[in-house]
Amino acid sequence: MGEMIGFNDGSDSYQGYLAQAAGGRGPGVIVLQEWWGLVPHIKDVCDRFAAEGFTALAPDLYKGDSTKDPSEAATLMQALNITETAQILRKAVLVLLASDAVSSKGVGVVGFCMGGQLALFAASENPAITGCVDFYGIHPKVQPSYRSLGCPVLGLFAERDNSASPEAVKALDKELMLLDKPHEFHTYPGTDHAFFNDTRPEVYNAEVASDAWRRTLDFFRNNVV
Repeated sequence: MGEMIGFNDGSDSYQGYLAQAAGGRGPGVIVLQEWWGLVPHIKDVCDRFAAEGFTALAPDLYKGDSTKDPSEAATLMQALNITETAQILRKAVLVLLASDAVSSKGVGVVGFCMGGQLALFAASENPAITGCVDFYGIHPKVQPSYRSLGCPVLGLFAERDNSASPEAVKALDKELMLLDKPHEFHTYPGTDHAFFNDTRPEVYNAEVASDAWRRTLDFFRNNVV
């Protein structure tokens, strides 16, 4: 349904996967990858958004690299240039808002694993983001400034998660509460990190993934207009 597109910030060129809303135009959503890269699963998530009436763009944060090996994925994540990533995210939002296939005045952002933390980071940096969904976000080098967070957050977490641990989720919940930032967190009992990724049968949970998807769609429909 979607296609790879190119965009630039005036000096550097980037790529992303763009899936246009099935009806021609719809609210814009940025989709941020797991540590594996811009793999077919993330493109499929964009296509699923498009089928639901959204126009979704997944910027390629690794600039062509991807892997199925966890140790390589960890290396790619650690090597991510956060300053450049911020540039890519800002430009991706502008590209989406300029698209004829986008009907909303703002955009949503959703990310998974590494992308979940980057979604929080992007939402804290960019007032054009009007809704943020964090699926079990983790990145040791990314510390969003939650004081500047200007949109509501939906957090979707796993009970058995050594990366985005229950303790880390509780601490984030407390921080957002103290800052009076609107947010809603759900931790699914008996689930593992990456429960939404249907290409990983060892952790995928179809029932929970379906519920998380429903919550995500409802959240964006209420907050990205």
